[in-house]
Order: sequence, then structure tokens, then C-alpha cells
Amino acid sequence: MNKFAPEGQLLATAENQRYMASQAGLQEAAASATVLEGRVLLCDGEHNLHVDLGIMQGIVPRLDGALGIAEGEVRDIALISRVNKPIMVRIVGFDVNESGEPFARLSRVSVQRDCVDKYISRLLPGDIIDARVSHMENFGVFCDVGAGVSALLPIDAISVSRIPHPSARFSAGQMIKTVVKGRDDQGRLLLSHKELLGTWEENAAMFQAGQTVPGIIRSVEKYGVFVELAPNLAGLAEFSEDVAEGYHASVYIKSILPERMKIKLIIVDSFPADYPSKPLKYFVNSGSIDHWKYSPDGCERVTETRFT
Repeated sequence: MNKFAPEGQLLATAENQRYMASQAGLQEAAASATVLEGRVLLCDGEHNLHVDLGIMQGIVPRLDGALGIAEGEVRDIALISRVNKPIMVRIVGFDVNESGEPFARLSRVSVQRDCVDKYISRLLPGDIIDARVSHMENFGVFCDVGAGVSALLPIDAISVSRIPHPSARFSAGQMIKTVVKGRDDQGRLLLSHKELLGTWEENAAMFQAGQTVPGIIRSVEKYGVFVELAPNLAGLAEFSEDVAEGYHASVYIKSILPERMKIKLIIVDSFPADYPSKPLKYFVNSGSIDHWKYSPDGCERVTETRFT
């Protein structure tokens, strides 16, 4: 496992549980500066985080709760939103509270600094990494790429098939694969995702003309209706007034035209439904990629991404 995995990966491990099973274990973890993971039980009025460490609680002072809090670059919602979720911490000492009960003094920022220095700063464009969906906005997804350090995945980089909101593709807390696209002006990672979901040909190979298959209506235009068959593949049906964006549909595949990168469809039926999303199929899920070409060879319209 990546030492600086997104938060939530260490909580149930045997090693993490062993350290939290006794005071001697916590003292060992403190002496070795071992990264532990515990669930946040409370964010108090001063925005200190109270963390479950098994046999005792630990407290993360507000300024040690997240990178950027001390500098005013990150709002306190980054602390409040961690309640009832796991965070990575180090024990920096022990103390007793006003009632005489022992507690551990914790730092999350020290783990995040190590994550940035020893992992995130070394990532290059094209590197494929694990990420956890933290929260979603209209413009994209904020992902935990390690120890709670956040990176942005813009909505137009999620898939080739356009979606109205990231929640149409992901759910909060979901582990996903991403590819490093670059960095913003502050040096923070920018991510992409669509390059891992296959080329047009790889997706089209899952279908055949003459089949009737399920789809999701993503766009209704005067010249036709775009139906998503897979996250990186959509086909076009004739315009219909009886459909709406977000409807599920059954569609007949009339033809598949690689040279034009088109799939012609006939809508058999469409209806509103709340079906669960299918698991994402990654055609590439590890290593690094330099160049991704979505469009088939010989197609006039070229869609590609160059990472170097």
C-alpha cells in the first residue's frame, strides 16, 4: 500500500489496530513517528479535532489540522467536514485533560507535509494515481490524493461523455483512478480521468450493430439526441420531444462508423429511473502514460491528450 494513500485506507489495517490496542502501542507509534489513522469524533468550538485512538482520544489543534489553515489559505470547513471520517495523524506527545484523563497530542499537518515532499512533489504529468472523491462542485471534483491533500479533477476531464454534474459519475468517498494532468499556479495537482476509460475503438468494441442496449440521455439538441452507452462513448439518435436529459433509455444500434467516430441509434424507449451507476471500467490503471489518442486512426477529427 502507498504510504501516503488517500485517508481511509489505514483505519482497518492490522498494524493500525495493533498500535491502538494499548497505551504501550501508542507510545511505540509516538516514538517511531508512525502514521496512524483514527476517526474524528468531534470538532470543538475552537475547531480542534478530537480523534478516536482506540484506548484513548487524541486532539489535533486547529493549526495542525490541515495544510494552509495557519496561512489562511484554507478555510475551517476543511476541519469541520472531517467529523465522523478518518484522518492520518502522528502522535507528538501525551498529556492529561482537566479531568485527569490522558490524551494524545496529534499532528495531521506533519503527515501532509511529508506526503507533499516525498510523494506529491515527485509526481509527473501522465502518472496514474489513486484518489478518493472528497466533495463535488458544478465545476469538478476535489480528490484526496494522499493524507488528505486535495487536488482538483475538472468536470470536463472526467469522461468524454459530458455530464451535468460530477455526481452523475461519482459518489462522495469513492476510490477512483486518476492521471496527473499538471499543476496550477500554486503548485497544486490538477487531475484527469477520461484517459483511463478507453479510446473510442476500445469502447465501441463492446457493442455491435443490431443490438438493443441500455443508455443514458445526456443531451437533447435540435439535430438529435446524444445517448451515453459508456462513460467514454455516446451515440446519436434522431430528435424526439418525448425524451429529457438524464432519462434512461433502451436504444437500437443502427450502425457503428469508426471512420466518422459515430454510432447511429434509434431510441426504443426512454423513462426516468434511479438506477445505480455501473462500476467504472479502467482500460489503464497503473504506471504512466505520455500520449492518449481517443479517436480511431484515419478519422478526420482527432481527439487526444499529450502529457509531455
